[in-house]
This record gives sequence, C-alpha cells and structure tokens, in this order.
Amino acid sequence: MPSKKIARPKPSPTDYSTLQSYRLPALDTEFLLSDSMRGVRFMLEYAKAEERLREAGIRSTIVVFGSARTRPKHRWYAEARALGRIVSLRGGALQSDGIVRDNVIATGGGPGTMEAANRGACDVNAPSIGFNISLPHEQQPNPYSTPALTFQFHYFAMRKMHLAMRANGLVVFPGGFGTLDELFELLTLRQTGKINGLPVVLFDRAYWTSVINFDALAKADMIEPKDLKLFSYAESAEEVWQALVAGGVKTTSVKAAKPREA
Repeated sequence: MPSKKIARPKPSPTDYSTLQSYRLPALDTEFLLSDSMRGVRFMLEYAKAEERLREAGIRSTIVVFGSARTRPKHRWYAEARALGRIVSLRGGALQSDGIVRDNVIATGGGPGTMEAANRGACDVNAPSIGFNISLPHEQQPNPYSTPALTFQFHYFAMRKMHLAMRANGLVVFPGGFGTLDELFELLTLRQTGKINGLPVVLFDRAYWTSVINFDALAKADMIEPKDLKLFSYAESAEEVWQALVAGGVKTTSVKAAKPREA
C-alpha cells in the first residue's frame, strides 16, 4: 500500500526588509556602530573631511588652538580675531583662482579662542575650518566657521590628525588641558622630526612661562636645550604673523571683499 503523502505547510511570507541580516552592510546602522566596525568608522572620519577639504581646494592651514572659555571682551579673544583677519588677508585664503587656497584658518570649531579666529576670517569674507568633537556635554559649532568646512569627529585622534596634516603654522593661545594636549602633541611631532619646519607660536609669554617651566625641562635633561627653539612667543596678532613668516609661511596678499560689520 503506497504511503500517504504528507502535505508540507507553505512558508509564511517574510518581510526581509525588517531582518538585520538582510540589510545591506552600508545601510545597517546597528552594524556600522558595532565594535567590530571601529576601524571602518575611524577610516570614514578621515575620508569624509579629506574629500571635502580637497573639493574646497584647501592646500594648507594655519591652526589656532586656545581655550573655549575665553570671553569676547578679553584681550586674547580680540587678538585671536585680529589674527584670523591678518592670516586670511596675507596668507592666501582669499585666492580666487579656483585651484588652491593656502593658510586657511583652522580651529577646533568651538567657542572662545576658536570662535575668535574663525570670526576674524569671517570678518574679511575668507573661508575657515572648524574641526568639532562630539562630547558628553555637546559642543556646538561656533557660527563663524564656513558651514561647508565645519566637521564633527568622534575620535580625538582623527581630529588631531586633520588639524596637523595640512598645517603650515601653529598658534597657541592660553588654554587648559585640551590646549596643552594639542600643543605637546605637535611639539613632539616637531621634536621627533615627524613634522618638519612647522613654526609654533605661543601667544602671551607671561601666561605660558607661568604654567610651564620649559627651562626646567631642559635643565633636568628631559628635553634638549635646542628643543626650546621649537617655539617662539608673541604678544600681538601682528607679532604672531611676523613669527609665522620668519618660520617659513609665505605671504600672498589678495584684496578682500568689504569686511563684515562687527
């Protein structure tokens, strides 16, 4: 007697669009934000900013570090703003040949000194860059960096890399832990030869010599006496510019458009 055929139930329709396993990896946010994709996210933070900066023709920058706590009425703020104007007018940020721009002001994108430097560039209608960092207490971009050149990073290391890789000069205004971290990172790159010929200018000698005893480091043989020549001091925006030029930054004056009102 032939065996009776057993009817198999028909599979129920499946909405594959709801299955994480079926999503395209590039569209799977949960997957992209997983621990295993950390290296990919790190690479994306490099590539996105790099692509935008190349499209904008940004060949080189002047990086300005300083405290987010500096108030607009403080002398440091006024001088950082003046520096943003001077660098933008004399350094090549206003080039309009459609190819490259040099010595574009670049900051950490936040308030205080960073805002002041971006604001100075904005005063003369020059582009400037804001490399912002996502923080537990969210940092908002200041309103003066060029919107198309305002970036956000999750990884401090990649943010630092972008700040350093196009820098023709570094200007460091008074600041706290973050500013010190950024300063010593760049000084170490200069000291070890990873970056050559980068002029480093510390604004306000009295402040810096009160918080860091560089001479004591040399006296204790923690650095070479020659390392004290890796940086210089300045007391005004004009002095900063002259120190940058003495360190190799080239002057390229371009007539600015009508400055914006304060």
